[in-house]
Amino acid sequence: MTSMSSSSSASETPRQEPGRTRPRPQPLPVNQVEHFYPGGERIAALRGQGAPGGPYRPEEWIGSMTTMTSQAERGLSRLADGVLLRDAIAADPEGWLGRDHTARFGASTELLVKLLDAGGRLPVHLHPDRAFSRRHLGLPHGKTEAWIVLEAAPGARVRLGFAEPVDLPRVRSLVDAKDSAAVLGLMRPLDVRPGDAVLVPAGVPHSIDAGLFVLELQEPTDLSILLEADTINADLHRDGHLGLGFDVALQALRLDPLSEDELGALVVPRPRLDASGVADLLPVAASPYFRAHRLRAAPTGPDIDPGFAVLLVVAGEGRLVPDTGEQVPLRRGDAVVVPHACGRWRLESGDAGAALDAFLCRPPEPVEG
Repeated sequence: MTSMSSSSSASETPRQEPGRTRPRPQPLPVNQVEHFYPGGERIAALRGQGAPGGPYRPEEWIGSMTTMTSQAERGLSRLADGVLLRDAIAADPEGWLGRDHTARFGASTELLVKLLDAGGRLPVHLHPDRAFSRRHLGLPHGKTEAWIVLEAAPGARVRLGFAEPVDLPRVRSLVDAKDSAAVLGLMRPLDVRPGDAVLVPAGVPHSIDAGLFVLELQEPTDLSILLEADTINADLHRDGHLGLGFDVALQALRLDPLSEDELGALVVPRPRLDASGVADLLPVAASPYFRAHRLRAAPTGPDIDPGFAVLLVVAGEGRLVPDTGEQVPLRRGDAVVVPHACGRWRLESGDAGAALDAFLCRPPEPVEG
């Protein structure tokens, strides 16, 4: 079977304090959050387990150590025993993340995974990059993100970057006028299908149409700058600029359109699984931020090297089989957090013969790049 390598050594054994429970792979309870745009029914349909539907629960934050803006705990994931994942990792960072990861990143997963069910069009917005966040917000992360399309209603599209060069005074005038139609008209629409992936670099304005259901990977922040807010329950001039004012916030905006070469490098049509049952989903430009793969076990999937991961099962049933510890039963809709301490692992499908399909979300490799 194919090995999906990591720079952390497979033989690395985290130190364990007496009396501490060794981190283990385990399903995560539903962590659906309320937001300012509608949606949530498709999250409930996938996750089950008492997941609420809409009308304003369009996101689930999975394996999250990140809080929503201005919230003390909202957004944080809990383990099945009620302990915050953030606290569990802080108590044993090497067990959860591995020695190489913690040496570079500390006790941060460097990752936020979401399910996003757009029941309405998301407004045109952007996210700051790391340099902007350090300079203006005192934070180490920006918010580069990626979408993996799970479902797409007919005609639903994403918008990525401006369609033509735009100067800052024009953008500012449209923001001041709250002219949503004009802002949307500046954007470049793209057709997407289930299985496609789109990398959204920080600074690039973007939007998602109603009817799209995506798995999102992103840097672990909740930082957004709005260019319009016609479709959501938010005050653009109060809530749209991270408390910095638009004079500063719009410095994070990329004004020139993406070139054809750049666009081609950001959009990955649904890739084919290789013989071992794995497909890389994201372009190489995503690797400093996060990694994502599709896995299929029919009946057995590829071996996965040790490292923190979030797994979302989208079809079938079976089990996660670690080198150390107990197997974890799996079924469609399960979201599982996998610690480094379980060693190498693989997926196996159930006895009925149907394949088990899942998405694997991981932090960046803990190597200097």
